[in-house]
Amino acid sequence: MNQIALLENDLLLKVAKGEKVDRPPVWIMRQAGRYLPEYMAVRKQARSFRAMIEKPELAAEFTFQPIDLIVVDAAIIFSDILVIPEAIGLPYEMIPGKGPFFPNTVRSASELNKLHSIAEESNLDDTYAALKLVKKELAGRVPLIGFAGAPWTIFCYMAEGSGSKTFSIPKSILYQDPVFSHNLLEKITEATITYLKGQIAAGVDIVQIFDSWAGILHKDTYMEFAFPYIQRICEEIQGVPKIVFAKGAFYALEELAKLDCQVIGLDWQTQPSFALDRISKQALQGNLDPCLVYAPDDIIVEKTEALIRSFPKGRHIVNLGHGMYPDMKPEKLKLLVQTVKQFRYDS
Repeated sequence: MNQIALLENDLLLKVAKGEKVDRPPVWIMRQAGRYLPEYMAVRKQARSFRAMIEKPELAAEFTFQPIDLIVVDAAIIFSDILVIPEAIGLPYEMIPGKGPFFPNTVRSASELNKLHSIAEESNLDDTYAALKLVKKELAGRVPLIGFAGAPWTIFCYMAEGSGSKTFSIPKSILYQDPVFSHNLLEKITEATITYLKGQIAAGVDIVQIFDSWAGILHKDTYMEFAFPYIQRICEEIQGVPKIVFAKGAFYALEELAKLDCQVIGLDWQTQPSFALDRISKQALQGNLDPCLVYAPDDIIVEKTEALIRSFPKGRHIVNLGHGMYPDMKPEKLKLLVQTVKQFRYDS
């Protein structure tokens, strides 16, 4: 089925497919989040962050908030990359003010052997239900983005047991036990492929793979332990366009350009010209510094328009180089989005 024909606003998919557009599309990572008072009001009614993604009606409500309030060009399902570890046998908690915490970790073959494949019924069903609900209620307004964490990023949390500035534990495991590392990465990859295929069956129009911790690895290490698994996911996930966002992996842009994906995401530290010299076929997504959202209005407009002009017509999706921060003002983000929507390539 041709998804584009069913959408009122198909800019994101057109750019991903290399079709003609008169302006770039815009959506924002973490566009549903704590910076929105409406989000906080609903969140107070939920007993925990986990409860918010476990209830399809709540996840759908959070997904719609930035569509209705900020008027972005795409919806991204409200979920969490860490649903995958839970789906294969490693549950986690979300500690207020601290982030994810895993009561158990996976650092050895014996711990790996306790994991299992995704069951016919799992916690992922909550996300699939939310996707179906959102897809129905969107009624073709904008595309729906699904997502998953890249295997290396998921490996980090499963081995570390929490967030970290260095992830020295998972990094050390790569060097100390490469066989175990590849076995765990393979397990995560298989689960991720199953998950993304389930999202596509539930109705997503495009998917994004988040490799949030790509930048902590040396290129050689990244190419051995991270890139091959993203490559496999891209090859096995078909039917919708794919975005790969490997934060901090400027050193691997030439290799990322060889992936079977349609869009490469850029963090805010990567110059557009640097990326364009290395990527010739895919569209590029990003890469405004998130802190631009704190700037005076005229600076937001100036920097946003300058960014658009730094990319070729039709090969750019405007986004931040990472996500929104909790103390940012919604009206500033709305100005950024309006600036993009008023821009015309031929003006």
